Amino acid sequence: MESRIDPRIDLERLPRHIGVIMDGNGRWAQKRFLPRVAGHREGVKSVDKVVAHARRIGVKALTLYSFSLENWNRPKDEVDALMDILADYLERELQRMLREGIRFNTIGHEEDLPLFAQEIVQRVKEQTADQDGMVLTLALSYGARREITDAARAISREVQKGILQPEEIDENDIERHLYTADLPKLDLLIRTSGELRLSNYLLWQAAYAELYFTDIKWPEFAERELEDAILAYQSRVRKFGLTEEQFTTRRN
Repeated sequence: MESRIDPRIDLERLPRHIGVIMDGNGRWAQKRFLPRVAGHREGVKSVDKVVAHARRIGVKALTLYSFSLENWNRPKDEVDALMDILADYLERELQRMLREGIRFNTIGHEEDLPLFAQEIVQRVKEQTADQDGMVLTLALSYGARREITDAARAISREVQKGILQPEEIDENDIERHLYTADLPKLDLLIRTSGELRLSNYLLWQAAYAELYFTDIKWPEFAERELEDAILAYQSRVRKFGLTEEQFTTRRN
């Protein structure tokens, strides 16, 4: 049954781009005396719900922290299970993406993934490339410091070639070399499971994003919780460094 949208949500003031740090799968499982992988599989159900509801509400871009660079240090059986879960999810959800106009995207170093995962990621990207609804981005083998380092290296190559002079480099040059260059600016960053840190996720992009932390573990995060985060976002005044008077004048 399709979830209704909370009438308190102002559909004219939605965050265009929402990022999510999906934390708490392992702790959810351990609390229930289940293996950690059971928490990851349960977490996929939350991904399904949140993706569908974000698309229904009208969010333009949703970026999920799916697998960090640091996650490669986890036990091999857990990493292998996460790669299988990723492939299963994309195989299952491809038709829904096509049906609902969702374009699939990734950020990070997907070449680090095992070949079978790389192949399904590339296939789903290609088959959804023409979709013009919400962009669903999975951060895979991703780290924000590495992203910024990659941007710096790309800019240095432009300087070496004489395309750009060092004194000409500005924030726009860095942003056009970030993995998220073709996405809207990040408006809202959600983290579940009670942790109060960014964990090397979208550090540049989060500079002026609204941050929303919840104690709810990711497998328990669904449509209602997404709406709560959006309502919190809409309750805040985003002045971007202006005084209250300047902001009020500009808004009017």
